Amino acid sequence: MLKRKIYDNLVAWKNNKDQECLLIRGARQIGKTFIIELFAKENYESYIYLNFYENPGQKEIFEGSISADDIYKKMSLFANNVQFVPHNTLIFLDEIQDCPKARTALKFLAIDNRYDVIASGSLLGLHYKEMSSVPVGYERTMEMYSLDFEEFLWAVGKSPDAIQNLKEYFDKKEKVDNGIHEHFMTLLRDYLVVGGMPEVVKAFLNSSNYQEAYATQKKIMLSYQDDIKKYASTTMRQKINDCYLSIPRQLAKEYTKFQYKVVSKEGSSRRYENCLNWLVDAGMIKMCVNVSTPQFPLVAYEKPEQFKVYTTDIGLLTSLYGYETQVTLIKDTLTGPAKGGIYENLVFEMLIKRGFSLNYYKNDNNTQEVEFIYNKDNHVIPIEVKSKKGSTISLNNFIADFSPPYAYKLTSGNVGVNGTKVVLPLYMALFV
Repeated sequence: MLKRKIYDNLVAWKNNKDQECLLIRGARQIGKTFIIELFAKENYESYIYLNFYENPGQKEIFEGSISADDIYKKMSLFANNVQFVPHNTLIFLDEIQDCPKARTALKFLAIDNRYDVIASGSLLGLHYKEMSSVPVGYERTMEMYSLDFEEFLWAVGKSPDAIQNLKEYFDKKEKVDNGIHEHFMTLLRDYLVVGGMPEVVKAFLNSSNYQEAYATQKKIMLSYQDDIKKYASTTMRQKINDCYLSIPRQLAKEYTKFQYKVVSKEGSSRRYENCLNWLVDAGMIKMCVNVSTPQFPLVAYEKPEQFKVYTTDIGLLTSLYGYETQVTLIKDTLTGPAKGGIYENLVFEMLIKRGFSLNYYKNDNNTQEVEFIYNKDNHVIPIEVKSKKGSTISLNNFIADFSPPYAYKLTSGNVGVNGTKVVLPLYMALFV
């Protein structure tokens, strides 16, 4: 069984909620259903499960009156083995994007407050038009991702104590013993290729075979393409798919800013912008926006027309490059800009999964680019990512121009400190 951090967040919600349902957002097949069912079975006397994707007829529960009493009556007719135990029942509404009226009804179920309610799914743009109202004030939202690097380390057998011992090197800014350093770089390269999709991780653990992991990734990619066909309008389907499949090419450029012309020769924001929003809503990508001035608060200086796009699972990204590329990543023999873009995506994903809000900085005359910046204690902290050892001219200039209290360089090398600049091995993005 794969240990997931969000389990503790579910327990905290149960213990502190008041007239509030929980909505868990995220891409398909990241383990939402599994972890919610586990939470239900371990924390409630009764558990009621509805899945609007597998059982479309269950949407009739939310037709007509959506008062709490009427919903529970209809639920007892449509669902199997229904037992309502006041204040000790969890109702799980899975794939709620297929039933927008159920999302509207969350307000009334929250106010009723007899039973706990969790909904999950992606919020695909098509369904915003169908939703009569959103239950503002009665819905807490959590975003869930595939396994992060720490969860991956747990899955391959690293104990929390072992990870804490590694963190001591980060806290003290001491060089990691060479054997330990190489071991965790190897594990990081495994994560680059396997990623965090639960089914892929299990396939890899059960077989110790990278090809099995790759085959599972391709199966998931086919299911994502099926989702595009199911949820997107006919006119958008191919364009959405083209945007997603362009990401490996976007990240293989020297400057990884998203360019519509890379998607197609006729590419433009008018043609493809809604497609990117669809992929964000589906939980498949995240966007990282440039800022005009690296100053707190960063959101005040964003340049929305300039952004990068990263996938939310590094293993699915590397699978798009093909199995031969994955082999070179495992062996650490890949060269060229593509390697840098892949490691950018890796670090972005590692930080986003820990709750970071990231921007990047590129100045107007294109002489300075820092991969990521973020707000911390009213300061702007820069992070430069290097897939191998090398100079950091842009980061050095950023430090000279803007005087951050500290700056990070993430690289394949070991820990080191040079004035304000802290050099860290890439796997220590886990502790930043």
